[in-house]
Amino acid sequence: MAARRYLLSSFLFLTTAFALFFTWLHLSPPPPNAAELLDCAAYSPWCSSKSYPTTLGRQSPTRRHDHSSDTPHHPLDPLTVTEINKAHSILSSHPLFKSSPFSIHSLVLEEPNKSIVLKWKIGDPLPPRKAFVIARVNGNSHVLTVDLTTANVVIRETGPHSGYPVMTVEEMNSATFVPLTSESFNQTILNRGIALSDLACLPISTGWFGAAEENRRLIKVQCYSMKDTANFYMRPIEGLTVLVDLDSLEVIEISDKGKNIPIPKAANTDYRYSAQPPNKVMKVLNPISIEQPKGPSFTVEENYLVKWGNWEFHLKPDPRAGIVIYGAKIRDPETGDLRDVIYKGYTSELFVPYMDPTDAWYFKTYMDAGEYGFGLQAMSLDPLNDCPRNAYYMDGVFAAVDGKPYLRRNMICLFESYAGDIGWRHAESPITGMDITEVRPKVTLVARMAASVANYDYIVDWEFQTDGLIRIKVGLSGILMVKGTSYENTNQFAGEDLHGTLLSENVIGVIHDHYITFYLDMDIDGSDNSFVKVNLQRQRTSKGESPRKSYLKAVRKVAKTEKEAQVKLSLYDPSEFHVVNPSVKTRVGNPVGYKVVPAATAGNLLDLDDPPQRRGAFTNNQIWVTPYNRSEEWAGGQFVYQSHGEDTLQTWSDRDREIENKDIVVWYTLGFHHIPCQEDFPIMPTVSASFDLKPVNFFESNPILSFPPNTFEDLPVCKPAASA
Repeated sequence: MAARRYLLSSFLFLTTAFALFFTWLHLSPPPPNAAELLDCAAYSPWCSSKSYPTTLGRQSPTRRHDHSSDTPHHPLDPLTVTEINKAHSILSSHPLFKSSPFSIHSLVLEEPNKSIVLKWKIGDPLPPRKAFVIARVNGNSHVLTVDLTTANVVIRETGPHSGYPVMTVEEMNSATFVPLTSESFNQTILNRGIALSDLACLPISTGWFGAAEENRRLIKVQCYSMKDTANFYMRPIEGLTVLVDLDSLEVIEISDKGKNIPIPKAANTDYRYSAQPPNKVMKVLNPISIEQPKGPSFTVEENYLVKWGNWEFHLKPDPRAGIVIYGAKIRDPETGDLRDVIYKGYTSELFVPYMDPTDAWYFKTYMDAGEYGFGLQAMSLDPLNDCPRNAYYMDGVFAAVDGKPYLRRNMICLFESYAGDIGWRHAESPITGMDITEVRPKVTLVARMAASVANYDYIVDWEFQTDGLIRIKVGLSGILMVKGTSYENTNQFAGEDLHGTLLSENVIGVIHDHYITFYLDMDIDGSDNSFVKVNLQRQRTSKGESPRKSYLKAVRKVAKTEKEAQVKLSLYDPSEFHVVNPSVKTRVGNPVGYKVVPAATAGNLLDLDDPPQRRGAFTNNQIWVTPYNRSEEWAGGQFVYQSHGEDTLQTWSDRDREIENKDIVVWYTLGFHHIPCQEDFPIMPTVSASFDLKPVNFFESNPILSFPPNTFEDLPVCKPAASA
């Protein structure tokens, strides 16, 4: 007995020391009320949150930026380390924060009015720098503006709202330890045959399903066995859900409806290369790399200004949105002028509803930006694997729960990509007698981030092309969220709704959707733009008019109000969707513009009155257009967590405001239906979808006619390794 007590005490000491070291290493303080929970780490040192901030991560082989002396150069540049520290100092002396426990949920730049930014020119002094802060104090949410020059703090009126701010990573981490303070929970785990030291837990946002969940912040915690595998997601303790108060960090309720469901086996679940057995069947590919003997063609100036080819834009990391593009301009090949295309673009919200109505699953309807912080979940990118050899890496500078800064190293990478695609080409047929072959390679500039939101990994690319096209692409990878089952083979059930696919013995991959809604403040040669639907309609020819019976006609209609611009895509009602500046015309009289070009996508099929869909109503259409309003940035609302859905893009658009020849914002939702299959086990190959923003009568002609072709003299001569 004494020996057991000694071993337990030693384990408690070591794991507590580890937890303290881990916290210190990440430059953020222990989470509120976490001190009394550190002992719980003795039972499960790897209870994990959706992700935890890191100052480490692999570095670029050529660059490690020191942020201590950073200064802003553009009105929309993010807050620097110095500015975040100053905001923290100002808040610490404010009466609201001096005598009460508080947590900082957002501390970012409060952007100047758009009109001020548009008037600003290089060399002008920057507008006053201010911090936008969302904080929780004594159980209440507050929105504040901190003037970094005058140290003045203004508490802003937010009006009534049902939701709560983005969770901090620290409180997510704390929530995962709370179940271990319950003797009942611990005994349940032991009764399932799982050692407490093998436990891994996740904090799962609750959504909102009625009055019983109001007036307190709640989170649900579910756990897994990590024995014999790094992929604990494949070993769920099915049916066991712990309801936790996120403010008091106490267990409210334990639901255990899976006592007869076995824990899936660990065999064949580990996805790490080091864990794979030798494979003599598969031929391994040789390493591949794109060489640039003269170096990359892009430059990054003043920390965030990117120049490449005919493009200039600013690129910044954001804790909620991830990547933000602002001030994107393209140089006209005829006049040399830099012309406005996008004022600001970013991921506004992600909605991930799972299609299982049972007790342990119905609430899994995540809003990954507004609940977890899409940028907060962005991981350090892995050189040579996430990004190629000549990539440039950019760090995120964010505020921790106490308002102090920390770094997310290598959060974004920037690189040129060439996959052998063709920019344009033409070869004359020999019958013309003309020996002409003209081809141009398509090289793109890619800005990339990857967010690991617990099991799922999202790769977001902004691709800029020399012809003016911008492609926005989302890749899905990572690990499925799976459900435990007693079934081991499909012959054991018939007609039963599993809500998914049997992937392996005792493992069901649950059907789910992904929706990613993008905010696109288009400024085509200026802010006053219009949205035009160009609909293709079938026309019948009149008798005797032509041997043809029918043809297609393009019918243009300018949307005058928001409702006229709401678009549900339909294969058999094809349209183009143009954003034009009616005041700027081409030489022959066409209004200059860009068009939104949808590709493969998915529409939401849930009932409109289903509580998750009320909150995710911004997915009711694929395209929306709203008048610019600086308070309307997040498609699910400012306060998403446990919101009722009363402050969404659907709500704003239903006001049916005028949008013709106005400063407008286009919203596009990219969708995926995911019916899991066995190839998704134990980790998913990446699947991608995208949409384009393409010039339409923006240039007088093909803008890359003067780009030269490649020649053998331009490129290095590389020999195979065997003969080198």
